[in-house]
Amino acid sequence: MKKVFFSSVLFCVGLITSAQFPMNGGNQSGAAQMTGRFYGKTIDAISNKGIEAASIQLIQNKFDSVTRKRKDVVIGGMLTKPNGEFILENIPLFGQYKLKITAIGYTTIDKSVGFDIKMNAGGGGATDFSSLLNSVDKDLGNFKIEHEEKTLSTVTVTSAKPLLQLGIDKKIFSVDNSIVSLGGTAVDVMRNVPSLTVDLDGNVTLRNNSPQIFVDGRPTTLQLDQIPADAIESIEIITNPSAKYDASGGTSGILNVVLKKTKKVGFNGSFRTNVDSRAKVGGGADINIRQQKLNLFASANIFQRKSISTGNTERTTTVGFPITELHQDDNSIMTSSMAFGRAGVDFFITNRSTLSANVSFGGGNFSPKTSSDLLIDSLFPIKTSSYSERNSTTNGSFNHLGTQLNFKHNFPKAGREVTADVTMNSRDNTNSNLIESNFFASPTSSSFYTFKQQQNGSGKGKNVILQSDFVNPITEKSKIELGIRASFNSSNSTNAFYILNQSTGLFVLQPASEINYESEEQILAGYTSFSKQLTNWGYQVGLRMESSSYKGKLLKTNEPFSNKFPLSFFPSIFLSKKLKKEQELQFNFTRRINRPNFFQLSPFTDSSDFLNINKGNPGLNPEFTSSLEASYQKIFENRDNFLASLYYKNTQNLITRFQEKFIDPVNGKEKILNTYINANSSFVTGLELTLKNKISTWWDLTSNFNLFTSKINIDIPNQSAQKQFASWFGKINNTFKLPKNFTIQLSGEYQSKTILSPGGRGGGGGFGGGQMMGMFGQASNAQGYVRSNYFVDAAFKFEFLKNKTASISLNVNDILNTRRTYTHSESPYFTQDVFRQRDPQVFRLNFNWRFGKFDTNLFKRKNLKSERENMNNMEMNF
Repeated sequence: MKKVFFSSVLFCVGLITSAQFPMNGGNQSGAAQMTGRFYGKTIDAISNKGIEAASIQLIQNKFDSVTRKRKDVVIGGMLTKPNGEFILENIPLFGQYKLKITAIGYTTIDKSVGFDIKMNAGGGGATDFSSLLNSVDKDLGNFKIEHEEKTLSTVTVTSAKPLLQLGIDKKIFSVDNSIVSLGGTAVDVMRNVPSLTVDLDGNVTLRNNSPQIFVDGRPTTLQLDQIPADAIESIEIITNPSAKYDASGGTSGILNVVLKKTKKVGFNGSFRTNVDSRAKVGGGADINIRQQKLNLFASANIFQRKSISTGNTERTTTVGFPITELHQDDNSIMTSSMAFGRAGVDFFITNRSTLSANVSFGGGNFSPKTSSDLLIDSLFPIKTSSYSERNSTTNGSFNHLGTQLNFKHNFPKAGREVTADVTMNSRDNTNSNLIESNFFASPTSSSFYTFKQQQNGSGKGKNVILQSDFVNPITEKSKIELGIRASFNSSNSTNAFYILNQSTGLFVLQPASEINYESEEQILAGYTSFSKQLTNWGYQVGLRMESSSYKGKLLKTNEPFSNKFPLSFFPSIFLSKKLKKEQELQFNFTRRINRPNFFQLSPFTDSSDFLNINKGNPGLNPEFTSSLEASYQKIFENRDNFLASLYYKNTQNLITRFQEKFIDPVNGKEKILNTYINANSSFVTGLELTLKNKISTWWDLTSNFNLFTSKINIDIPNQSAQKQFASWFGKINNTFKLPKNFTIQLSGEYQSKTILSPGGRGGGGGFGGGQMMGMFGQASNAQGYVRSNYFVDAAFKFEFLKNKTASISLNVNDILNTRRTYTHSESPYFTQDVFRQRDPQVFRLNFNWRFGKFDTNLFKRKNLKSERENMNNMEMNF
């Protein structure tokens, strides 16, 4: 009855769509059984020196189909190295084992061992990807061998990795089995992740605010539509990050994109290709080779896109004289091609020390072409009209390069570790935008005047992060964490407009439009946190300290601008209470910061669209947000999971859009300038419900519902306060597992009428900055709302060959042709309604093949004969 009740709560929100997500562990795609490794060291109990050539055997009790009895089977073994170290690879994660250590002159040791994976497939606190890696690389510690037998407590495994790990403070979405996003980008993945909404331009919001985007736990210069979905392992959603995490992204949480990487012994990989209904292709491959102390991995992906957008704008402008009414129809086609690659190496210095290095690289080009038909009625006493057609053609390109060097050392004491890493990212982009405006006496007449201008721009950016963390368990139920971090960001941008000289046929630079801008940002941080688990209570307290500074300069005029915050404190408090019958309560508080981005600070005036003239404000200050969240989680006997979260965020010094009138120096007309200011404050509060159900053996269901409201307090002359109202969105995801290796996934979302975000995003959707945005008359003011909309995505998959190593899938987005955006916005200067639609009903056919053989004997090894014989007995499945 409880399951029926909670299911009914979410179904009654009005959703009529359905979608995917298997909730049990298990390998839904037929991939290889997950494996890990045990390692440790044998030590003489008297001399504390390593014992060489001690025999290590890993034994598992298995059922013998011949004798129909259970018996012990040696599944791995070796002789210890001269320093006493040993390592056992490719051990299936889910099982119980016995480690047997024998050496001449020493007493035999038999220990029960296993992988301590606290995955909580039904919930109970999701485990992040880094914790999973720590679990599958199991350090058994030092074994002191003496004439007295000592035992270790048995370590047990509870469950396999689920598709969606639903935790009280974190959600982790595994991408591997999300067939609705196969062949797409990270944007397609985000559309199917609970708690997230994605607009037509790929902008992601978490609880109606833009989250901080990380890749592998660090900030990145990559945008989501530049990361292929096939390169992603999982998405981590942290709604209220603790002091351990970067304090940026104050009004929302953190989205961490974890890229694929494996350390399995032997070699393995995959190959994939796809084609969509617009004749655009994509593909990629992965390879991993692991032998003894080296692990090598590489991946490459290429993909093409053809994006089709339509829209119209109705706008009444009251600034200047006379009042005008605009009717604008837009059509855009953008073609693009991109590539993304990644390669790296792990060097296992010792069993407990690892040095890793990886590099990621990507690039591409894009060519959007937009045509706009404009009718402007000037409301004199006698109405007059003007007609024009504007065509914009952009050619742009971008490149990305990222590198990371990491060192990790595990101490013999379980859980104690130290890490140090250096991360560097760089990007550069160029674009050229040709804008041609033709003016007509009437819609059916020939043009009487043509005006051409060209906008050329380029930019570069670099990001360097230095970080070190130390984790030290004081007791089994308490630990302290310490860390330091330094981030250095630099960027520059050049832009200029050129107007065609009709007599010479040459484009002439407009000096007033030329800008050469550079900036530098520095953030120094340190944190500490202490956590302790009592009987049924737990708590974690932390404090993060950050000092930040920002410097910018207009190189043409040598005009500097800067802001500096010597030291800011960001406390965090987490309290948890375990109740009876698999229930848990948690309360947390954090303070965070949101620093203005490049586009919000840039003093460059973009007038490529005369309806939306934009300029940043280099004098902006960061905004600070205090967040409170209370959560309740219930895990049912069948491992169904219900999570409810009540949240409240209060932001001071809010960064918001602002409009002001100015006189155009070219024609002397009064126009509207969109810029940014620090307003007073705002708050957002809401209730989020998430429910995971195993409806039957063949049907898995995840439902997500979010009810929220917000209020913006703006003390600006002649600008009224934003109206407050409640909004909600719901998302349902299903996976239907059919006979004969067939799977169907359906995902649907409904978004009610929603208030416009006050801050804007300051840039476009990932390809060309803001060029395309203005062409569709995007809302440029905080006053307004987005009307309700909904959509349904679907996918079909068939797996075949031995162990399901190959698959064919077909996915389609927006199958009902309903994913559209209707935006209404108002200001003292205009009223505007915008309609847009982009890429409905695109089909994509995908093929995927996994290959490889996890067999250590594929490589020449230098182990002793007894080690080779033992390793040959290992039973490894693919």
